[in-house]
Amino acid sequence: MEMRIHPQDVLNALRRVRDVSSQCDIVSLGYVKDIEVAGEGRVSFALELPNPQDAASEQLVTAAQDAVRALGANNVQVRVVAPTGPMPGTPSRLIPQVRYTIAVASGKGGVGKSTVAANLAIALMRAGNKVGLMDTDVYGPSVPTLMGAGSEPHVVEGKIEPPVQYGIKIISMAYFLPKDEAVIWRGPMLHKTVQQFLGEVRWGELDYLVIDLPPGTGDIQLSLSQTIPLTGAVIVSTPQDLALTVASKAIAMFQKLHVPILGIVENMSSYICPQCGHQESIFGHGGARAAAAKMGFAFLGEIPLDTRIRTHSDAGKPVALDDTTPYGKPFMEIAGALAQQVAAIRADESIEIE
Repeated sequence: MEMRIHPQDVLNALRRVRDVSSQCDIVSLGYVKDIEVAGEGRVSFALELPNPQDAASEQLVTAAQDAVRALGANNVQVRVVAPTGPMPGTPSRLIPQVRYTIAVASGKGGVGKSTVAANLAIALMRAGNKVGLMDTDVYGPSVPTLMGAGSEPHVVEGKIEPPVQYGIKIISMAYFLPKDEAVIWRGPMLHKTVQQFLGEVRWGELDYLVIDLPPGTGDIQLSLSQTIPLTGAVIVSTPQDLALTVASKAIAMFQKLHVPILGIVENMSSYICPQCGHQESIFGHGGARAAAAKMGFAFLGEIPLDTRIRTHSDAGKPVALDDTTPYGKPFMEIAGALAQQVAAIRADESIEIE
């Protein structure tokens, strides 16, 4: 009697196939498309791979075939296709008046990514840019708290008018949920939220839209990268080896999605005593700079571990509002380095077009 294979069986088998560089399974990465199961053990599906011609992609195809054959399928056909999502540098219909979209990401939580995103937005604004700040950390939104944004968004002519704080337009899931309610959503709901935050918010004309991503390499990151062309990503890490190891997975994900890495920021670089000014490298020092050099990326700057950054953040007053302090000035320097990287990418694109 012939063993019957269901599409869900195929999907479950493919979840055990992992992409080596990102350490995520190919189903979660969104690579698997169009599963079809026919009689006589025939199974076919497509793999939408960022780099279809490289050796790593060939290994994924072989591993996927083996995983499905283990179910009892004797005829496994795999079609390899290129991504259908937008590529960096192409216009976005959702946010046509936004010049640059900057994703702020980290491999793990607790490295101060949201604090960096909020202060980076402030620093870019203080440099004379029109800036928006989009909080896509649906499970733990913190941008409104960090920015002290108490006013609520409202609807104008069928679109969401984002609140403005310190001259920056802000949107976050925190505005749409009761304070203590948890979000328990699967991928489709997260994808819909990303699309709404982009296409249904009145961002207007912006030089930069800074996007605070949740930690890791999950559905939000994939949805965002496949919905709009990102100018590039900023990776935030602490100096310690563990954080840098995990951050490298976020870098690998963006590379697979053809999103340029604009640079790496080292947060909590050294502790500054507020009484005497003594510096202590609690988590080590210089690890992110060394990692950036090793991987060939720009090092955008380092931010100290300072109690006043925490107190200002809790109070909703980003330290980048005052660049005369040793804990506010680094964000202005990082914003300047970021602008240089964006300009370099745009210059390269102009050369290619010509």
